[in-house]
Amino acid sequence: MKRLFFSIFLFTAFFAYLPQPADAACITDDTGEEVCLDAPPARVISTYGAFTETIWELGGGKTLVARTKNDTTIPEVAMLPAVGTGLRPNIEYLLALAPDLVIARASNAGAETLASLRERGIETAAFDPASVDGVYSLIERLGVLFGLEARGGEIVEKIRGEIAAVEARVSKRESTPTLIYEVRAEPLTVAGHDSLVAELVKIAGGELMVDVDKKLVRFDVEKLLSINPDLYVVQEGPMNVKPLPPLERTHHPALKAVREGKVLTVDEKLISRPGPRIGEAVEVLSRFIHPELWQ
Repeated sequence: MKRLFFSIFLFTAFFAYLPQPADAACITDDTGEEVCLDAPPARVISTYGAFTETIWELGGGKTLVARTKNDTTIPEVAMLPAVGTGLRPNIEYLLALAPDLVIARASNAGAETLASLRERGIETAAFDPASVDGVYSLIERLGVLFGLEARGGEIVEKIRGEIAAVEARVSKRESTPTLIYEVRAEPLTVAGHDSLVAELVKIAGGELMVDVDKKLVRFDVEKLLSINPDLYVVQEGPMNVKPLPPLERTHHPALKAVREGKVLTVDEKLISRPGPRIGEAVEVLSRFIHPELWQ
């Protein structure tokens, strides 16, 4: 009997340490989890629009079998069934769709959903890009999983070129205007220095006027008035639905930026999403921050 158990142990150990198949695609996601696929996925669910856009740009759009509630940027994707919100999808419905890969968020807010997916044995890769380099890495790793590495490299190089073109113009600036980026109007929440938006604003030639190293910062109106930025950007989208124009609010008209009409409303899905359109996002911001450089 002891020999039998010993043989079973050796047999199990042998196969546990066998190398992945030669054509297996392996990446390490942003939770430190190794994700390996023996073949490109055929049924994919993305729980965040930025990831969906990236998959689409890579050429893997036909593998998508569902979307989340706010994932409506791509018309073809908007026609797919919705599994709920990105942070709280309907897990049972998601399971019923039999995905062979789920691309999820690795943020703290998405931790519960991620754990639930993995507990149910669903192959899941999780990401939380918070910088330009993080976006490049996301694109490259998804390219590996989908067997589209070359296309991933092309997309990264395209974005690098778009950002370099903006940097070339911005290098000629004579000033660096200060800026507040409003994420949510009620309660007032703005982008902090530890956000992708902060990096995009810097590349675009501006300075984010928030001295807090967080992605999102709750702000009171008194502090906003004391900062009195040169420019004010309002994002509109799922996090800031139909915000009241700053000029029509109670206190915002006292801001120099509002009085002088230096307010820009942007699409949240373009500026805040860490996906393949960040090069376009940088140009939109730069044209607002430094219109004199784009005449």
